[in-house]
Amino acid sequence: MVLIVYLHLLKIKNKMGKFAKWLGAGVGFTMGGPIGAIIGYAIGTFIDGVSIKDFTKEQQEYQQNTAQQKRGRATSGDFEITLLILASVVIKADGRVDQRELDFVRLHFVEMYGKERANNAFKLFSGIIKKEISTRQVCMQIRQHMSHASRLQLLHFLFGIAKADGQVTALEEQEIRKISGYLYINQHDYVSIKAMFYEEVDSAYKILEITKSATDNELKKAYRKMAKKYHPDKLEGLGKAHKEGANQKFQQIQGAYEQIKKERGLS
Repeated sequence: MVLIVYLHLLKIKNKMGKFAKWLGAGVGFTMGGPIGAIIGYAIGTFIDGVSIKDFTKEQQEYQQNTAQQKRGRATSGDFEITLLILASVVIKADGRVDQRELDFVRLHFVEMYGKERANNAFKLFSGIIKKEISTRQVCMQIRQHMSHASRLQLLHFLFGIAKADGQVTALEEQEIRKISGYLYINQHDYVSIKAMFYEEVDSAYKILEITKSATDNELKKAYRKMAKKYHPDKLEGLGKAHKEGANQKFQQIQGAYEQIKKERGLS
């Protein structure tokens, strides 16, 4: 009997391989709660006999006594896992899974983390996308551990996924709006990020959270405020990959400001 148990554990260990090290080393708060249950389900879809508990020791050894664990702050791995889960919600919002949206997620994961880590993420994603998810419960867990800047970055990425097939459908926008509310992202922030993905005559003003009636002085103040809010350094704790990803939002803020200045003939 002991031999059978040992062989079973050895089989599990061999199956997990590098994936176990990636998952164990990459997540903190996501090991528990509703997100942990989703991860456990996803793992079970491609590794028989393995659950989230099998990764607990690996995760604890990697993150033991780290400052981020003590403060309960999100790690790069936490962001990665929550992004996969929320991406699956948005992709399924219109009742179908579009290959272009899947390719968008994979491409950005490769750009942020490299091919090997992205491949591990998509092993998990293939299981996540099959499961029905309580968006509210997942977002409640996220907002307890993630900073406002990290949640804004999640929202920006979700709009990018929805736009990957050429347009953000009404159902996708509705789902992202729901997620935004659950993450306690206010209406001003939501409209600003949404405007980055819609080509409308007043998009630049919406991005800067002002109206066309704003004075030149108010325009400058709005730009300084938004540049500070979306500066990549706000995501310093998530690591280089996410800091580089934040540059896109920052550049869109700068682009909106330059567009309005040009329209107004400002130097």
